[in-house]
Amino acid sequence: MKITSFSPLIVTEHGDDIIKLFEDLGFEKRHSHEQLNGRNIDDVTMNDPNGNRVDVAQVGQIPEDLTMIRMNVDNFDEAFEMLTARGFTCRENSIIELPSSKSAMMISPSGFKFDLCQHLK
Repeated sequence: MKITSFSPLIVTEHGDDIIKLFEDLGFEKRHSHEQLNGRNIDDVTMNDPNGNRVDVAQVGQIPEDLTMIRMNVDNFDEAFEMLTARGFTCRENSIIELPSSKSAMMISPSGFKFDLCQHLK
C-alpha cells in the first residue's frame, strides 16, 4: 500500500464559515462532492498556491467540529486491513463507496481518526 496524499479534514456543520475562513487564508476550492452516497455530507477540497491542502466536510448536526487526517492510498483494502490489525475500528455505516472512490472513517485505539480513501480509476 502506498499513501498518495495526506492532509487535514475538518468535519463540521458550519461548512460555509470554515470554507470562507480558508478562502481568506488564500485557499481555493479544487473540487467538491454533494450528498456523498446519498448521505447528508458535502465535501470540498481546497488548495493554496503553495500546494497545501485541506478538506472541509459539512454534515448535519454534530456536537462539535472534528479534525481528522485524510489519508489517500492506492489500495483501500490493504490499508483497511493494516489499520484494523493495529486496533483501528470502523463503524459499518461509515464506509462510503462511490463510482470514483471508497472511503471510511477509521478510529485508532487512542481516539485519533483517519479518513481512509482510495480514488478509483
